Order: sequence, then C-alpha cells, then structure tokens
Amino acid sequence: MTSMDFENHHWIWDGVYPHLFGGIMITAAVLGLSTSYFGGIGVPSLPYFWPDLGIFHTKKKYGKKPIRVYMDGCFDLMHYGHANALRQAKALGDELVVGVVSDEEIIANKGPPVLSMEERVVLVSGLKWVDQVISNAPYAITEKFMNSLFNEHNIDYIIHGDDPCLLPDGTDAYALAKKAGRYKQIKRTEGVSSTDIVGRILSSMRDKELGDSRKTECLPEQFHGGNGDPAVESGYNGSQASHFLPTSRRIVQFSNGKGPGPDARVVYIDGAFDLFHAGHVEILKCARQLGDFLLVGIHNDQTASERRGTHPIMHLHERSLSVLACRYVDEVIIGAPWEVTKDMITTFNISLVVHGTVAESNCLSSEGVDPYAAPKRMGIFQTVESPRNTTTGSIAKRIIANHETYKKRNEKKEESEKRYYAEKKFVFGD
Repeated sequence: MTSMDFENHHWIWDGVYPHLFGGIMITAAVLGLSTSYFGGIGVPSLPYFWPDLGIFHTKKKYGKKPIRVYMDGCFDLMHYGHANALRQAKALGDELVVGVVSDEEIIANKGPPVLSMEERVVLVSGLKWVDQVISNAPYAITEKFMNSLFNEHNIDYIIHGDDPCLLPDGTDAYALAKKAGRYKQIKRTEGVSSTDIVGRILSSMRDKELGDSRKTECLPEQFHGGNGDPAVESGYNGSQASHFLPTSRRIVQFSNGKGPGPDARVVYIDGAFDLFHAGHVEILKCARQLGDFLLVGIHNDQTASERRGTHPIMHLHERSLSVLACRYVDEVIIGAPWEVTKDMITTFNISLVVHGTVAESNCLSSEGVDPYAAPKRMGIFQTVESPRNTTTGSIAKRIIANHETYKKRNEKKEESEKRYYAEKKFVFGD
C-alpha cells in the first residue's frame, strides 16, 4: 500500500473582503441573476453575512495535535457528491486522509470501475480539502487496516455518510470502527450518485436513437445507434433527470470566497467541464501555474449542447460545483458566454486566456466565429498542451462498450438506492 502526501492547505479565510469574484457572483447565478453582467447589483456587507452561513469552522489551536480524519471510497465517476462528502469530513478535523479503494476490491464488491486507480487518485488528490491519499485501500475496514490507520497514519476518526455500506455478506463495512468508538457520520449529498450518472449516459444514448430532432450526423460516435444499439437494449426508459437542488449556501461552501489582488495575474479558461475527470484536473493545474488566480468559465447547458452536439450529462450547477472543488481553481463564472469579449477581459482584469489542445467534438459551432478572437488580437491568448487525451465522450465510450456489465451493476445498486430513499430520515449536517 502506498500513500501520496500533498501540500497541506487549511484554507483558513482570515480577513477576507469578498468582492465581485467571490461568493456574490456565484450566489447571484444560483438565484437566477446574470453572471455575465453585474452592473447595478448591490453588494451586501458580506463580512457580516458569511459567518451566519456556518461555512467557517474553527481550526486547531497552535501547539495542539492536529485531528486527523479518514474517509474512503471508490470515487468512480467523481462528482460533486463525493466532493461535498470530503468537504464535510475535513470540517470534522484538521487533516483529511482519503483512501481510494483498489480496482480489485471494487470488482469483488460492486462490479468493474469505469475509471482506473490512477485516474481516481488524480481526481481525489485534486480536491481542495484533501491532505493525503492512500491508494489501493481495502473496501472493508478490517481490524488490521484499522490498526494501521490508528498507529501508522495517526488517524483519530473514520468518517462515512449516513447511507449504509454493506459487504456482500450483509455486514456493516464500518462495524469495527463504530465498536472502537472512532467513527463519525456525515450527511449524504442528495441528487447524485455514480449509479445515476451511468444511467444518464445510457439514457442519453437511447434518447438520441429514438428521435432527437437535432442533427445527428455530427454527434460523437458513442451516441450513434445501429443494430443492437446498447442504449435501446439496456432497459433505460427515458433520461434520468437530476434531483440536485442547488442552493446559494452550497455553492458558497465550495468557493474560496475571495477574489484576486489588484496586481494578480488572472488566468481564464473556459469549457463545459462535463463529467469532471482527470484530464480536467490536469489542464486546470497547468492553467493555474501560468498566473496567480485561475478564473474558470463554465458554459451553460444550452451553449454546451449547441457547441458539442450533445446535451451535457451533468447540468450547469452540478458542473460548477465539481470545478469549484478543484484545488487549482480560485473562482468560476456560472454560465460563461461562448465568446471571450474585450469587455469581459476588462471586467475581470484577465491577463491571459488559455485553451487546451484536447476538447470535445465541436461540429455545430457557429460558422467562422472564433470565441477567442479578442484575446488573440490583444496578444493574451495561449494554447496549452493538454496532459491527457481524456474527454467526457471517451469515458462514456467505456460504459457503452461494457453496457451489459454496467446495466447489471446499476440494477443491483438501484435497489439499494431505492431502499435508502424509502427509509431516509433527516440527518443534521451540511
């Protein structure tokens, strides 16, 4: 078993004076206000407003041993629910250690993962609340592994959500931690799961095949039908709508809560950032290294659909939370315009606009319109070599290629999901 240590970011917000880039911009987007124009919006006195949100938590006093907490998971098809769970876990201690379950253990207990161990580690280590990652962690907290956590990794508490985690024999995977009195529970994030995302992908395929009125000749290969079309055969009847209920508080919780300094070099990158993956993490890391503050524009659902030819798997607010959770991102524009204009560059004091070399199919883009024409004329545009060739479409293809396997996996998981929601009770937390 190996571990990866990362720079310990406590994200303490001392003396923050939030301004346009901070919580107001993203909160305004949730409330239905435009994120591309802010003229005339009154800004409340946020230093008095934010503490009431409960988003600050007191960190350890100097001289005291830091409280180290551990949370594990498969983290397959990483989404904002995973990120929110780790955010809550970090709030219960000072240092968060995350165990990423091995491929072999996932296969034995749940079915084959979509993402490799290496991709899942990149995603988890890219989250702003994570201090250390233990790769190839076991699915069940055995006595041997628990003792290793306590004695070798100095873990004080083991964390898990309020949804049950049962082993194939029906026993509680966290029974030993509970018995030892070293277990703490957090609230599960509503509206999303990896099972749900797989279902959305397969349903999206079926919807395209059964008569989408838009052009299909430009759709990515994974959405074309044919004899034996897996989407039709999979049994998914209709798109699985997101059940996520976005709130301003949730988005502020994910935000860093501060804008760039007056002399900061602001780097801007935009895209759909659908089905957030390791390729996204690494291109955002590259972009952040080019300046002092990384501003990410996230295209709305309509723009993403028009430019890519397919409706995004995750909707705008889901995609925004996934990007905000990344440690390399300082702020996002929710519903960013397709074209980067001179006025936008001036408004946000952008020093550099970057774009990766790997992107989704763009066959439905406007004829001859270059969205980066303005920054190119100003000499502030740069193409950055994408570290990976991973795309949302390439991940979807993995699921399509093994649709029968994932169909069976989903059917099994959907039963436990239904039981959870049928028996769900209110759990205090955020």
